[in-house]
Amino acid sequence: MQSYQGGCHCGAVRFTVECESHIDVEQCNCSVCKKAGFLHLIVPQRRFRLVQGEQNLTEYTFNTGIAKHRFCTTCGIKSFYVPRSNPTGVSVNARCLDTPGPELNIVEFDGQNWERNAHKLAHKSD
Repeated sequence: MQSYQGGCHCGAVRFTVECESHIDVEQCNCSVCKKAGFLHLIVPQRRFRLVQGEQNLTEYTFNTGIAKHRFCTTCGIKSFYVPRSNPTGVSVNARCLDTPGPELNIVEFDGQNWERNAHKLAHKSD
């Protein structure tokens, strides 16, 4: 495991995440992920730490309301959120990691048909 830093565009929200140096990330085609360009690096809650910016975050939910989409109120970037597929974990947008970050392998995920495909999501639960 290695620790990586990241955050939103304006720098108000900062976090660290622990993951391997070579990881698979999901590129989802659902309406919100596709528009945001989100690359999902899903980790257990204990491997994520919000360093600063809690007061700068706001939350958006839709559909089932399970996913907690949190984004910066200053720049609008969603650098992480609580995913529907893993409500006890965190999905970090790999595009919001500082460089150099982990080596990424992008895996396509059909989130437009989420119920049929959720079992295919790769996330670390250990």
